[in-house]
Amino acid sequence: MKKSTAIPLSYLSATQPFQRPSIMGNQDYEIRKHGTSVGSPEIHLSSRLQVTGEAEYADDTPMPSNGLHAALVLSRKPHAKILSIDDSEAKSSPGFAGIFLAKDVPGDNHIGPITHDEELFATQYVTCVGQVIGVVVADTHENAKLAAAKVVIDYEELPAILSIQEAVDAKSFHPNSEKCLKKGDVDLCFQSGQCDKIIDGEVHVGGQEHFYLEPQSSLVWTMDSGSEVHMISSTQAPQKHQKYVAEVLGLPMSKVVCKTKRIGGGFGGKETRSAFIAAAASVPSYLLNRSVKLTLDRDVDMMITGQRHTFLGKYKVGFTKEGRLLALDLEIYNNAGNSLDLSLSVLERAMFHSDNVYEIPNIRIRGRVCFTNFPSHTAFRGFGGPQGMLIAENWIQKIAVELNKNPEEIREINFQGEGSILHYSQQLQYCTLGQLWNELKLSSDLLRAREDAKQFNLQNRWKKRGVAMVPTKFGISFTTKFMNQAGALVHVYTDGTVLVTHGGVEMGQGLHTKVAQVAASAFNIPLSSVFISETSTDKVPNTSPTAASASSDLYGAAVLDACEQIKARMEPVALKHNFSSFAELAGACYMQRIDLSAHGFYITPDIGFDWTTCKGNPFNYYTYGAAFAEVEIDTLTGDFHTRTANIILDLGYSINPAIDVGQIEGAFIQGLGWVAMEELKWGDAAHKWIPPGCLYTSGPGSYKIPSMNDVPFKFSVSLLKGHPNVKAIHSSKAVGEPPFFLASAVFFAIKDAIIAARAEVGHHEWFPLSNPATPERIRMACLDEFSSRFIDSDFRPKLSV
Repeated sequence: MKKSTAIPLSYLSATQPFQRPSIMGNQDYEIRKHGTSVGSPEIHLSSRLQVTGEAEYADDTPMPSNGLHAALVLSRKPHAKILSIDDSEAKSSPGFAGIFLAKDVPGDNHIGPITHDEELFATQYVTCVGQVIGVVVADTHENAKLAAAKVVIDYEELPAILSIQEAVDAKSFHPNSEKCLKKGDVDLCFQSGQCDKIIDGEVHVGGQEHFYLEPQSSLVWTMDSGSEVHMISSTQAPQKHQKYVAEVLGLPMSKVVCKTKRIGGGFGGKETRSAFIAAAASVPSYLLNRSVKLTLDRDVDMMITGQRHTFLGKYKVGFTKEGRLLALDLEIYNNAGNSLDLSLSVLERAMFHSDNVYEIPNIRIRGRVCFTNFPSHTAFRGFGGPQGMLIAENWIQKIAVELNKNPEEIREINFQGEGSILHYSQQLQYCTLGQLWNELKLSSDLLRAREDAKQFNLQNRWKKRGVAMVPTKFGISFTTKFMNQAGALVHVYTDGTVLVTHGGVEMGQGLHTKVAQVAASAFNIPLSSVFISETSTDKVPNTSPTAASASSDLYGAAVLDACEQIKARMEPVALKHNFSSFAELAGACYMQRIDLSAHGFYITPDIGFDWTTCKGNPFNYYTYGAAFAEVEIDTLTGDFHTRTANIILDLGYSINPAIDVGQIEGAFIQGLGWVAMEELKWGDAAHKWIPPGCLYTSGPGSYKIPSMNDVPFKFSVSLLKGHPNVKAIHSSKAVGEPPFFLASAVFFAIKDAIIAARAEVGHHEWFPLSNPATPERIRMACLDEFSSRFIDSDFRPKLSV
């Protein structure tokens, strides 16, 4: 008789098809109205035009009949000497109108947002694949690309540095980029025997492509026989475009104007790396006295304009047997690429945020910016903060494994609180971390969720669930003091309508909507009476980039200042008569020759950090938040689903809670991409099948961003109630960057599920998991009889860092 081999019930779930439930969303917030509009959940002012496709962007701008299209001539080597450039075949290409190299630049060929360490067009050497060597113009976009591809460049190849570790080994760092922050005495703490346990380790933090829907684009034209240059650019920093173009052409800034109506997403990718695009287009436009449009194809954009910095963190942590932190010694390195760009500022913010929300009596953080032969990496939502916090949460999780406790226990007993002095000497004020953490813990029923996941895991061999809860504290302000300034121009017309111009850029985040609400409430008029047309350097000069989550604070305050000036002039007239409308009042003021226009200005008070003393207040205030996540993984395929995500943020009294909730949801999903989906693969020592220095993942076919299928099945967002922010306009708080890191709750929930899978085969030790936790990485971390044939328990898949 044949012996039956019954399949264990716990194995059956591996054969069941996945049934995707309907997505359920929940938003919980209070409405605190101030005047006619502030505090109201108003719809985004451009939303109807955007969803119908009628909203106009830089590439939609009509070209004159003699306008030209540009394409860049790019390096194909990561490090090489240029021996010769043969453009003869390009010149005979259809529609060809010109090729321009370094020798043709009228002004200065050297550019850079802080240090002029870049060349607009490479002269003798190239230091990355995708470095610009020249620009070709032709009658159509396709003809320009065709001609550029025909330029033949002969190289002498040189050794290239293609990872952080290679840079560290070769001591390849950008000049003057070493930083250190200290608090207490780390060495003494380690040596004194205070620490019951000391652990160390490495964290590899992956990069991320901005993947804005609108690629980089600039249209440049000349006016008045070529004596003035104007441009429309997709940029977060019109002033940088103005400055770059003026320097490259040898013109005063007063003769260069940059306008931006709106941009189709930026996320930091259009803060500095958009400027060399405009500068490259300006050279043929100026020399030929013709309009030139340069719009990058997606693959070129991804290859040359830089991504979120990858990081390497090396830590040593001492703590008590209860899990209380005593000392942290941390070295962090970021991969800057071939120019400094903003990489030092990104490193500094990572260092400021390397404690996340934890009280550490003794701390030393050393940072270096690595020079590598990749395109220059740049700003990305969070600006180094998420990388610093992810490193922190990695060692928190390792402490939990070491002490056989849940990570949430380790987090809670180490929370900073009101009055905490941080490792850069700033003191916490109005800290709401404890309250929002407890609210989230209660609403998510953390203990029940853990128990439910445990029971599910006991009954399912090949599917596992994990939960995690992660806090965040994000500092609001540019860490460079002079950038914390804003200007605005407000005009009141005799029909009672108001035109506002300010230095901030609308990139889909609702900045113009919030600023218009501020103006509407200031004048006590409907939101429909306020219009914001565009951002332009000839209306508001010397503006800071729209970045650092600070734009609503800065430009809202600048607009309010201008409105208050006009109101003060109008008041004597308003007191004399009982006007039936604002239009009547405006008309009466005009008849009495009262100025109905004002320039507003705002600077963030009481901030500034001195790197020589390592003391000061780099931030005006902090936005606090926390997120709970539950995931389910398929251990045989590595696929995962986020079953639940609950988020709570302290945004003070929101100027527009509907837009703020949208920002939180968008940031969380973009963060989910960073921690679990989006993997950049570069040609380096770990990926020898890719040509050295080349980006393999240069489009959506190989680079996966989140889609609708990746939205959590239950997605809840709450705003903390009853906590006005005394430090910003109308008691509000910044929202753009702080929620991004909260997606790491999904990452650590995935790791929690993997821990359950590994426990099935008797492995309970800590193991490395680098972000992104892609299906491949999840699968290989789930030890079983299949994977154990190929890997050890501490296997770490290769990551391009």
